[in-house]
Amino acid sequence: MSYPSLQPYATHRLRVSELHELHVEECGNPDGIPALYVHGGPGGGIEPWHRQFFDPERYRLVLFDQRGCGRSTPHAELRQNTTWDLVADMERIRDHLEISSWLIFGGSWGSTLALAYAITHPQPVSALVLRGIFLLRRDEIEWFYQNGASWMFPDAWEHFIAPIPEPERDDLLQAYHRRLTGSDPVAREQAARAWSIWEGSTSKLRPSPDLMLRFGEARFAVAFASIECHYFVNRGFFETDNWLIEQIDRIRHIPATLVQGRYDVVCPMRSAWDLHCAWPEAQFHVVGDAGHAASEPGTLHQLLSATDRYADTLRSRHRRR
Repeated sequence: MSYPSLQPYATHRLRVSELHELHVEECGNPDGIPALYVHGGPGGGIEPWHRQFFDPERYRLVLFDQRGCGRSTPHAELRQNTTWDLVADMERIRDHLEISSWLIFGGSWGSTLALAYAITHPQPVSALVLRGIFLLRRDEIEWFYQNGASWMFPDAWEHFIAPIPEPERDDLLQAYHRRLTGSDPVAREQAARAWSIWEGSTSKLRPSPDLMLRFGEARFAVAFASIECHYFVNRGFFETDNWLIEQIDRIRHIPATLVQGRYDVVCPMRSAWDLHCAWPEAQFHVVGDAGHAASEPGTLHQLLSATDRYADTLRSRHRRR
């Protein structure tokens, strides 16, 4: 069971460029161990239940909506929106809040961004908790958006490909990108809802109608689908396909926990396994009866156990500062 719901004790509007302004919030204990929650997508935004992975008595939890989504503005904006812009934003948040070190917690795309941040800024990272590992490699994108997951969810796949005419279906990512960045608002919303509902339909071991309904809400879907597709067309803005694993020596010393659902269709276990093999020093937990969602019981248990464990191990370090 997660920690009780709580409200932020502080919210901030942080200008990070001439174009973008971020929504940032702080929850828990202002004198607690700093931790940063990194949401998924890209383009997913934060939700109230994201605050409940951490003991509010022991953590000072920071959450933020990444560029273009949630309560950050402008909504669904793709300009000045890359992995490296977001990494720089995380450092701006840390500097603004005068935090010397923090635990980074991220799932799905949040695990990708957490790894990218830690690799480029290892010094302030006290620990990592990563779930549903996503390395944004070509094969991962092909699996979910072209040929792979479609074999497991052919019924949901029919709805995903419906907005795309047959002649364009040999490259669904590019076909969606044309519609999500096009000038026709009706076509954009139709494509966005289909893209978003596809992920909502496949995220849990037992599909959740409530999750699909939330993912299909128009405003959420437009930001979620547009930003995801933008990042995936650009291969995460990484130099090479396997860049995150190639850089793992930079963070090998950081305490880390990896949590992976065995039946995760959105981010299949192969990526978590490859990361585990490259980084055996990190604790690795496979949840045998879970898909992709952080809220599934076995995954939730492992995530709470990790944040509780790090609260114990980081407490003495935090007190000395």
